[in-house]
Amino acid sequence: MKYRSVIAARRGGPEVLQVVENELRAPEAGEVRVRVLAASVTLPEVEARYGRSPFPPRVPFTPGYAVVGVVDAAGAGVRQAKPGDRVAALTVYGGYSEMVYRPEKDLIPVPAGLDPAQVVPLILNYIVAYQCLHRSAKVRAGQSALVIGASGGIGTAFLQLGRLAGLTLYGLASGSKHAALADYGARLIDYRTQDFVSVIRQLEPGGLDAVFDGIGGEYLRRGFSLLKRGGVWVGYANPRSLSGMFQLLGRVLWLNALPNGRAVKLYGTGASFIDRRPFLEDWAALFRLLAEGEIAPVIAARFPLLEAAQANALLESGRVTGNLVLLAPELL
Repeated sequence: MKYRSVIAARRGGPEVLQVVENELRAPEAGEVRVRVLAASVTLPEVEARYGRSPFPPRVPFTPGYAVVGVVDAAGAGVRQAKPGDRVAALTVYGGYSEMVYRPEKDLIPVPAGLDPAQVVPLILNYIVAYQCLHRSAKVRAGQSALVIGASGGIGTAFLQLGRLAGLTLYGLASGSKHAALADYGARLIDYRTQDFVSVIRQLEPGGLDAVFDGIGGEYLRRGFSLLKRGGVWVGYANPRSLSGMFQLLGRVLWLNALPNGRAVKLYGTGASFIDRRPFLEDWAALFRLLAEGEIAPVIAARFPLLEAAQANALLESGRVTGNLVLLAPELL
């Protein structure tokens, strides 16, 4: 038997994504085979395809950072996962596929009854926003925060979760996307036509408690300048090269050494492979919020699982507000 997946055959744009067939094999000891119901389409996958990463994957490779699926088979020694269980995984690579193989320890239990299309944005985009808010910045109700890049999958997660946390929120997004974001209660600033630093200094003369930056570059300097004493800038953008990573680390060390009471922190999901407990706790909290209707991921478009090239092209167009998801045929 065979199953299909999407590979990036070489470096380049969405046109390098191709559908290939693979031999279906039995899972190895400690491994679980998962039939994919939903996969996310996110910026890290685009950057990996172009090779814009400190440690880019070798081509060919299968992109796909996060999946939700159902256990199809379990290898020897697997203790908890059993066929039919609903699970998710932060795959980093490999998600654009009808089947994925993961060690049992990498699986995230997903409550039955939740829509996989709504769950899959929680596995990457919402965990980033949730942990930046509550573990990195440790926000409190009544504080103020700026979201740089407010219209994407992570940005809209920040707006929803920040409102739940009782924050006064400001968000940078192009003017064409403001209408779609209007219901989240944030003060939106068009970065193309407005100087966000001047706008926020007028509205928050005492400074902000937190800045969440998914873009980086000069936004680090400008966002950091808006913090009050005791404020924190949290960056979650992936550096595009090894030299860029070292430059960013150098800037972080320098800014944290300044005697101004402000802090810079970097966030990454790589810690989930070292200490799973905080991540499992926070994913469980997000699943509860979804089940209770407190959050509702914005799904800009849904594509068949193997139409990843079309989904990637839409993401790169800059016209997306919220999340793009790939879905198994029965969910379309």
